[in-house]
Amino acid sequence: MSEQPKNFGFGEDETMLRDSASKFFADNCSPDKIHAQVAHNPDIHRPIECIWDKNLWQQVVELGWTAVCVPESAGGVGMPLVAAAAIAEEVGKAAFPSPLLSTYYATFVLNACGTDAANKALTDIVTGTPTTLAITNEKGSWSSSDTDVSIKDGKLNGTAWFVQDAKKCDRFIVSAKGEQGIGLYQVEANAAGVEITADGIIDLTRDQAHIEFNNVEAVALAAEGDGDKALDEAMPAILTIISADMVGAGEWLLQTTVEYAKTRIQFDHPLGFFQAVKHPLVNVMLDIDRAKSLVYNAACSIDCGFDDAELNARMAKSQASEMAVFASSRAVQYHGGIGFTWECYIHLFFKRQMHNQVIYGDGKHQRTILADMVIGQAA
Repeated sequence: MSEQPKNFGFGEDETMLRDSASKFFADNCSPDKIHAQVAHNPDIHRPIECIWDKNLWQQVVELGWTAVCVPESAGGVGMPLVAAAAIAEEVGKAAFPSPLLSTYYATFVLNACGTDAANKALTDIVTGTPTTLAITNEKGSWSSSDTDVSIKDGKLNGTAWFVQDAKKCDRFIVSAKGEQGIGLYQVEANAAGVEITADGIIDLTRDQAHIEFNNVEAVALAAEGDGDKALDEAMPAILTIISADMVGAGEWLLQTTVEYAKTRIQFDHPLGFFQAVKHPLVNVMLDIDRAKSLVYNAACSIDCGFDDAELNARMAKSQASEMAVFASSRAVQYHGGIGFTWECYIHLFFKRQMHNQVIYGDGKHQRTILADMVIGQAA
């Protein structure tokens, strides 16, 4: 096994990429802009909407962010996962509405497929085809064997549930059961027999849907019996990127709450003067630091091909999920009455965190799997 590189392999190129992402979001995605974009209608009975700026997405593609984790053989940049984690962290810090992270998840699965069709799909991602995974069943399980979609004679039938950014994406990667096992298939969003039904979710910065497939023609990305292997191989990277998004959102919540605590006067003192406020905020900072360290450790272990990559990724998702809940609750509480209002930007990040922490398993779920992994290794 090779030795872990310094700073998790986060070098000069990765630093430049992170800094450019930070500047991009500062210029284009300030909290007031995002709030005006996605939270313009506070009516609880408002129609389900998918709101995002396609012009900004095109700029993201031109910046090469979709190509970061695509190998050079498929026209990508072939950077390490720590680079994508840095972008995901900035995405979370800005609560950026886009299909970028979902496209990253699809990229990891396509990388694991290793077929000509998958390589072609990777090339399309580089040029800006937003892609998402349709692998979850009605009960919420994303285990590769639990899909509700089947394939016969090259046609898909069934329903994929809890599909992230479904209305933003032009292409789906679908897991389906065949006679020989689970396969992965490429389906165009506008293909005949595809019906997309939007779900109502709390996160205003993303959309979700369930997708029905009725005799839909599909392109095989991984043959029957190989799809589950590709999904399992990609899952550590997926968990790592979700966790990085939560770290970024947590950092925004902490910084915003600290600034409020410095300026809000209560009993002739700034709110942050009181121990009941400043001590829990220090605990939030420590939780974020723990999650961030675990995220980059997981990304590095995946980049280096370490045997404990999945273990590290699940540790990162567990810690990030717990941090997301804690940081969000403290931010709302310490903003007082204004923190519960629609006009306060806190709710955008709170809701994004609540959505993130359950995607592909919350902290409790990850710890259950971790316990099985560690106890099994010990036995």
